[in-house]
Order: sequence, then structure tokens, then C-alpha cells
Amino acid sequence: MTPFVTKWHRELALFSALKPLLILEGNVLDQYRYPEAGTVVRENELVPLSRYLMGYFVDNGWEDVVFYSNLVGFVNPYSPQMLAHFAALAGVKAKDGAIAAEFTGNEAASAPNLIRRVMGQNRRATVTILELASHYITTPERMGQAEVNSFNLLLQGALSSATVRTQQGKRQNLLILLVNKVNDLPAWFYLNNPVCKTLTLEAPDREERKRLISGAFPSFFDSTVYRTDMPYYREHPEDLEKLQEKFVGLTEGMTFTELDGLRRLSKQEGTPIRDLCTVVDLYKYGIKENPWQSLSMASLRHAKEDFQQRIKGQDHALERTLDVVKRAVTGMNGLSSSSTAKPKGVLFYAGPTGVGKTETAKALAEKLFGDESTCIRFDMSEFGQSHSDQKLMGAPPGYVGYEAGGQLTNAVKKNPFCILLFDEIEKAHASILDKFLQILEDGRMTDGQGNTVYFSETIIIFTSNLGIYVKDAFGNREANVTMDMDYPTVEKRVRAAIEDYFKLELGRPELLNRIGENIVVFDYIREEAAEAILRAQVNKIVRRLAEQKEIRLVVPEEAYAQLKAAATADLSNGGRGIGNQVEALLINPLSRWLFDNEVLEKATVTIDAFETDSMPRAVRCHVEGGETK
Repeated sequence: MTPFVTKWHRELALFSALKPLLILEGNVLDQYRYPEAGTVVRENELVPLSRYLMGYFVDNGWEDVVFYSNLVGFVNPYSPQMLAHFAALAGVKAKDGAIAAEFTGNEAASAPNLIRRVMGQNRRATVTILELASHYITTPERMGQAEVNSFNLLLQGALSSATVRTQQGKRQNLLILLVNKVNDLPAWFYLNNPVCKTLTLEAPDREERKRLISGAFPSFFDSTVYRTDMPYYREHPEDLEKLQEKFVGLTEGMTFTELDGLRRLSKQEGTPIRDLCTVVDLYKYGIKENPWQSLSMASLRHAKEDFQQRIKGQDHALERTLDVVKRAVTGMNGLSSSSTAKPKGVLFYAGPTGVGKTETAKALAEKLFGDESTCIRFDMSEFGQSHSDQKLMGAPPGYVGYEAGGQLTNAVKKNPFCILLFDEIEKAHASILDKFLQILEDGRMTDGQGNTVYFSETIIIFTSNLGIYVKDAFGNREANVTMDMDYPTVEKRVRAAIEDYFKLELGRPELLNRIGENIVVFDYIREEAAEAILRAQVNKIVRRLAEQKEIRLVVPEEAYAQLKAAATADLSNGGRGIGNQVEALLINPLSRWLFDNEVLEKATVTIDAFETDSMPRAVRCHVEGGETK
């Protein structure tokens, strides 16, 4: 197989002949596979970037390569002789395998002065590589004069770079800076600089990961496992290809170092070839068994009926919700996308208040993961300030709260298999919405501590009251939908209002695109659903009294009709409003009656009537065999 050469490697080959100053930014702490056999690095060997660059420049005609950091000075751990040549060219002496030199200062022996001196000589073609260059100054915006002078000396060295005739032809002296981000350096150093070129080192793309798994496939497995399992895959190459393709998709965004960690982990665990992809979960989350793979299909088949016991009058919303879950369980959630690392599902619950949006999310968590607590709720009204993203994702180093991390990232690190519920998403600040773009697209986020948090095993649910009210031409709030409208009309008008909000008012059509067609509009609580909610709540009270106090509560139809008329008279607050009425009309008066009549356990209590017009509200009851109080 022809070695795969990264984009940045090809750019390095091009611009090292044209520009004396190269800035390599991005994935500079990663390891890379050298594409060909050389004098320093073996073909396909995974090595740190410094050794990779050493091998490249030596193989391509440069005579000396040295590395500098402000901690140890100039070194070359691979060739002390090259360091000695550099010392002679700079007019200094190496001691104990290093040339000590400070980065800042105007002394003749400062690092920038030595680099400038070597860049201008024409005796030996030399490459000087500044490692960890992001850390030489505190911040580019507040540089002292000594720091400015140091970068000026580097710039002068690049501008005066000499060309040297070598055995492989002419080579110019090079200065290379390795940085996490190019803006860690002063902007005037690289912007509009004709002798400077910035190369970006990114995480391996799909093609690189595919070549890695194909070329190094045997090394992912224990030799005994490989000999036992591989005959099947030689006879069924299509199964092998599917397995490798799935692995490539699951490792999106991982570095070469992490991919090599997967390889070593798979071999260490004695993983069978068929279970290769489970190693990704083990590496990301520290678990071997993925709860998504152990879901009971029989339980999911009856999920809608189970949900209907808990959420009344929202059959359409439940159907749409379960469609997303079934798509995730069957592995079809990523088929229409180039990314397989996206969340398992994304839902946008819209509709009036108190209609069951949050309750549906909790029911879904219990159905999928066996516990309501796996539905992690965030009230987005708490994240309305410009700095709120730090509260959610974690503060950057040096800021207050850095050690604590972010509420969201901490929650997902603790339990990566969960439902994330973001209530009233429209109240969040725009900076947080930008973060959601990355989560919904890439399925991962780097927190303030630099740790990668994966969202690929979560379902993300946004809730909102958008579309219930809109603003008229004068900016006044007016109803967009009412209970008099049928559900298709409510759904159409709410969806249209949500789209207008994201596109016109918020200016975030890209976030709407990430949500796609997963906007689920909940209906108003209609009369039939209201009666079902009331009946369910009364039954729960009856059941709890029987279980906890051995009190049998009887509500005759005549009395129940009174309760129903009062509790469902106003449905504008939905199911939550009905619950409030049950508390006011039944729970509080009944508690008062039981206390006043010293009926604390083991009794049969019949409610004769609800006094819904009195204040405070009251009930007339009698105990079996006793008097009505």
C-alpha cells in the first residue's frame, strides 16, 4: 500500500523551499506515522512531532536540526553532533548536552540572538525548531519590551536567512515554531509577513484513520486471537470492511496518539476481532458494555403504551420521540451524515406550558436507562449572561472556577449514557448556542481543563415555549395559537414561529439545521386528556394512602364530578395546572380533615362532597361507621 502523506506534510515539503519562517499550529503534541523509511525514522513508525521533523529535514538535505525550549535551551536528543555544529555556528559552547539560553533579553547569548546568528550563516543548512512556543510569553496583548525585542530578533533572523549549498542542492536555513494556536504569538509577527507560512496540523481525517486501521490491523489483536478469528474474515471480506468502516466512524476526532492507545488497549484486553468497536467505548468511557446495546427490544415495542400511562393526550409527540429512539437503537441515526460521532438523537420539544415535555424526557430516561436520574436537566434561564458558557462548559485555565469544571461537561463525564434536557433553550445566551453547534455536529466538546467530553451516547432534548406567543408589528405580545385550534393548525403555526425565531430574530439558521425535522410540537391539554390526567392523579393519591397509611379513600362519582368540574375549568396551564388544582381542592383539605378528626391510619374514608367555593377549600367526609365532620 502506498504510504499516506498528511496534508501538512505535503505543505511542509512545498513551503520549506520557499519560506524561512514556518509556524506549525494545532495538533503539535500528537504523534505521527512517518510515511517512508529514512535515516532517523523507520517507515510507518509512530513518533513525536519533533522526531518526525528531525527525520524529514535530515532525509531532505538539511545538515543540522536543533530544538529549543525556554526550559532547557537548545538540544538535540537524537544527534549530539548536530548540537555541536549549531554551537560552533552560533559562537557558543554546549554543556551537558544543551546550550542554555533565555528567550527574553538583549544579551548576545540569548536564544533569539543565537538563532539570528545561525540563520544568517551560509556554512551549514540548519533548521531551528522552537517547541512549546505558545508558552514563551504570558499573552500577546500585554508583552513587555524585552518580549517584543525577542520576537523582533526572530523576525530579523528569518528576513536575513541564508541559502546553503548542500550535497542535495541548495537549502535555506529555517526557523520553525510549534504552537497550540497561532494567535498565541503576537499578530504582527506573522500577519502580512512575506517570509512566514502557517501550517495547521489537524486530527487524522477519515482517510488517514482508514489507512491506519487497514495497515496496522494485525497489531490491534493478540496473536492468538488474530490467528483464531482471521480465517473467517478472509472468507468474508465484506464483514471485515464493515467492521473497519464502523471503527473509522467511531474514532472521528481522535488523535494519532489516541488511536495508538486504542490499538494497545485492544491487544491488552485480548479483544476478539468482532468486538473491536467495543474498545472505543472502553477507551472513551471506561466501560465494556454499552447500555444502548443491552436495551430490551421487547420493552421498546411496548414503549408507547407505557408512555401513555404517564403522559396523556400527546400521542403524536410520543410517536415522534420513539422514532428517534428506534433510529438510534437500529444504528440508523448517522446514516445521512458524514459523522458517526453525533449524539444518538436530538429533539426539540415545543408547545404550551404544562403539557408533558419534561415528563416525556424523564419517562424516556427511565425506559432507556432504567432510572429517571439519567435525565439531566439544565434550566437555561440560568445561562443568559455572556460568560455563562464557562459555567456550563468550564472556565479556562487561570480563571475563577477552573478546577471545578463545567456543569454540563462534568455531568456527561460522570454519566455519558444519559438524556440531556435543556429547558427553555431560547433563554440561553448566544455564546452557549454556539457551543451547541459543535456538540450537535461533532458529538464532542473540549472542556476548560482540556479534556475531551463525548456526547455520542446521549440524547439531547431542548424544550421551549417558542411559538405560543409572538410579537405584533408594534412589539406587543399576542397569542399565536389557542386551544380553539385543532392540533394540525397548532403544529403548523408553532413550527413556523420557531423557524422565524432562529432565522430572523436570533440569526442562527445553522442551529435550526442541526435540529432538522426533529421539532416535536406538543398539543394543548384537551378535555379528554385533562380527565385522564385528573383520574390518574386521584388514583395515585388513593394508592399512596392505602400503601403508606392503610387508609382506604373512596371518592363517589357525585363527589368526583364536583372535583372534575373545578379542576378542569381552566386548562390554560395544562397538566401542571390540573396538579395544582388537585393539591388545592383535594390534598390540602383532605389532610386537614384527617388531622382534625385524628384519622391517621387503618380506616375507610369516603368523600361526600368538595366545597370548591369556600375559602379555605374544604371536603365533607365520613369514616365508615362514624359521623360526617
